[in-house]
Amino acid sequence: MSEFRAVPRVIDSHVHLYPPEVNLDPVGWGAAQGEPHWATLCTRRRKNGALVQGFPSVDELLAEMDRAGVERAVLLGWYWEQAANCSRQNRFFAECVRAHGDRLSAFATVQPVAGGAAAVAEMRRAREDGLVGLGELSPHAQGYAADGAEFAAVLAAAAGWRWPVNLHVTDARGPVYPGRTETPQEDFCGLARAWPSVRFVLAHWGGGRALRDGAGKVFENVSYDTAASPLLYDGGIWPRFMAETGVEKVLFGSDYPLNNYPQAGPDAEMCRLLDEVRRAGLSDEERAALFWENGRRLIGCEI
Repeated sequence: MSEFRAVPRVIDSHVHLYPPEVNLDPVGWGAAQGEPHWATLCTRRRKNGALVQGFPSVDELLAEMDRAGVERAVLLGWYWEQAANCSRQNRFFAECVRAHGDRLSAFATVQPVAGGAAAVAEMRRAREDGLVGLGELSPHAQGYAADGAEFAAVLAAAAGWRWPVNLHVTDARGPVYPGRTETPQEDFCGLARAWPSVRFVLAHWGGGRALRDGAGKVFENVSYDTAASPLLYDGGIWPRFMAETGVEKVLFGSDYPLNNYPQAGPDAEMCRLLDEVRRAGLSDEERAALFWENGRRLIGCEI
């Protein structure tokens, strides 16, 4: 067992979980439900034949959290291509939160291509069910304009409810892999400028670079999560990025059940990423902010 495992308190702000029917047959489900992009990304295998990620149940997720010492996880939806799959994901997350509200928080997902009003109605149902944010979304993968009217309706609702919005970001300098979608940084700068009252969280370190406004300052309304960090960046990114943005703008996220360390074994494990961070040379203040305080503020959770 790792010597670091007990402290400090940890919120994992980027975790995925799928309904049982998805876990039962991921490949068949993706084909039947019109989700080719998800199927390409999430059911692919590495060169050694191992799946890039697992498909745990909620009980298996909770067991992994216990093993790693993660107190709370934020469940993120997926950037589904079909609106019906967004609704199913949101209902499933509502069930998870009702059953395990002491351990799980959840964000809603929507498909604005179905229309802004329909997406906002879905958000409202999710909010009534106890969900507390929006994402992980991807205009570029879902097929709507980041500055379009449909997404504007979604962001206006998020602003009114003070919901954070998590967006998928791909590093333009990063590796090529099946299902990769380009996400121009200027689109996110445009969103940050146009929606100063929305708290954006850019996944995967925001593509490895902090967004800056015309004056060269980091955007006040943009934070970053660390999902899939070991697959994308070296261990030096932790202190380097936090020094650039400030300690309050980086949220610990594992991207579980993605396997961040495929060379270490076939299964996704939260603890390996936690141990990497704890060896990264961060100060006590930086670790406390990264692991706990920033996530707690994000979801408005008094814990």
